[in-house]
Amino acid sequence: MRKIALVFDFDDTLAPDSTSAFLEWMGVNAQDFWKNRVDPLCSDGWDPVPAYLYSLLKLSNENEEYKITRQCLEEFGSKMKFHKGVMKIFSFLISYFAKHYPEISLEFYIISSGIGDIIRNCRIRKFFSDIWTCDFHYNEEGWAIFPKNIVSFTDKTRYLFQISKGISREDSKADHYAVNRRVSSNGYRIPLQNMIFVGDGLTDVPCFSVIRRHGGIAIGVYDKHRHERWAKAWNFLEEDRIDNLLSADYSLDSDLTRSLIMAIERIADRM
Repeated sequence: MRKIALVFDFDDTLAPDSTSAFLEWMGVNAQDFWKNRVDPLCSDGWDPVPAYLYSLLKLSNENEEYKITRQCLEEFGSKMKFHKGVMKIFSFLISYFAKHYPEISLEFYIISSGIGDIIRNCRIRKFFSDIWTCDFHYNEEGWAIFPKNIVSFTDKTRYLFQISKGISREDSKADHYAVNRRVSSNGYRIPLQNMIFVGDGLTDVPCFSVIRRHGGIAIGVYDKHRHERWAKAWNFLEEDRIDNLLSADYSLDSDLTRSLIMAIERIADRM
């Protein structure tokens, strides 16, 4: 059976920013966290992703009340909220294409700079073949003590190639260099031209670029309730980085859902 991969960013693509939501759930002012803890590090030359992970760990170490543990991350993940329609869109797409394109199999993936123990415990986890994220190492008491995996801007493209070559997250733990090995032209499990990438921000630009360069489809989304996000997302369209730009509304009658259907049909017909 021929396969099409739909690859999603997570934060601000499928759900409001999960780290900010987690901080607020813990009783921390998220706006203050980003402005007074993370932004100064970025101004000092830090990469934004390790800057926020370091700031989380520093906050956890400074205040017992905000101690970050595997348990609290998993608990929050199981309760977090999503953008409109997200809870239904995946089962709908599977059912729709099983009926109209029975020779096509859809697979869903997440590639995110967010925290893995939140995302892997959310209510839509069951729909995803694999999830790549930032992850913490925990001590014997379950406290987060150091980042063991960081997914930043161009790091995300590595996982596109892992999907394409059929290298799972578990496989890559056993062989970190497997993704760099050459495969024959017909050795790709899902060619990049048979992928759709959905994202919202600057960390997704490398994935947009790789997917489009190889003939796949890149879709940008934005939160229509946040004007600053809308304005930044519009730049992606003006700069020809994406194929379409839509509000992050996954309702079954939304423009985004119709766009996803058309994108999948375009790839399916070509295959």
